[in-house]
Amino acid sequence: MSVLERIERYCLIGHLVSMAFGLAGILLVMPHPEFLAYLPAGQTMYAWSLAGGGVLYMVLATIAVAVYACRMLGLRNLLTFMIPAVSISLTSELMGTSTGFPFGHYSYLSGLGYKISGLVPFTIPLSWFYLGFSAYVLARAGLSVVKSGKLGWLGQIGAVVLGSLMLTSWDFVLDPAMSQAALPFWYWHTPGAFFGMPYQNFAGWFGTGVVYITVAAFLWRQQTISIDRQELGLPLVVYLGNFVFAAVLSIGAGFWIPLGLGLLTGVAPAVVCWWLAQRGGDRAIASLSLADSVSNPTPVAVTSK
Repeated sequence: MSVLERIERYCLIGHLVSMAFGLAGILLVMPHPEFLAYLPAGQTMYAWSLAGGGVLYMVLATIAVAVYACRMLGLRNLLTFMIPAVSISLTSELMGTSTGFPFGHYSYLSGLGYKISGLVPFTIPLSWFYLGFSAYVLARAGLSVVKSGKLGWLGQIGAVVLGSLMLTSWDFVLDPAMSQAALPFWYWHTPGAFFGMPYQNFAGWFGTGVVYITVAAFLWRQQTISIDRQELGLPLVVYLGNFVFAAVLSIGAGFWIPLGLGLLTGVAPAVVCWWLAQRGGDRAIASLSLADSVSNPTPVAVTSK
């Protein structure tokens, strides 16, 4: 195992452990602070969690996904996805927190790190990057199998739309629970009709995802990119791990409809896309290059061994 693979693995494990630790704090310790008396250094750990737990799990996920993308796709392709993802999502978040467009009127509270322009925690655009990347790679893999590696432009559009839908599905489950938890991280100035969320929020999520994933995919258009099917595990684990985090919060809040909607439009497509890639056999499948069907007669693909 290379140094980069070790960094990737340790950061992924740390990301998952941090989320589990955060869930314990939100669901167990906050409603029952007396529980701290039974833990060694309970007060210290709880104070640390409030101060930096939300930052740590997102930073670790960002490192894990960035190392994975660099290792599998190269530095250029990492940057041409990460830069649009971070810059465009940050622009949307700054507009949202200052004007109400495109998500609605909301404000971030403390717990997610330094706020850019006093409005948006620096960790928020990082989460757009690592969830968007994971969702798009899975969507491309699954749809490429269906088309035997030759998506064409219609299939390329489908991959962008499916990746953006999977990204938005995570927010179906996360946003209602996180904004109404015992320790909320943001709040809505005017609660909406969907379990406190305005429907505009989800349109804004989907639209932002479509924009930056499309830009990134366009910048990849001249690249021939391949990922072995066995390496699709990290995008799947990142997506499902973050979904489980949101799902546990939703269950704790009794929000079953958002959970069901997220399972249907997010988890199910993610798992099916991963499963289709596993089923691809020795065919050339799941090419991640926009140019494959136009300029490359033989797609380089996610293949089985």
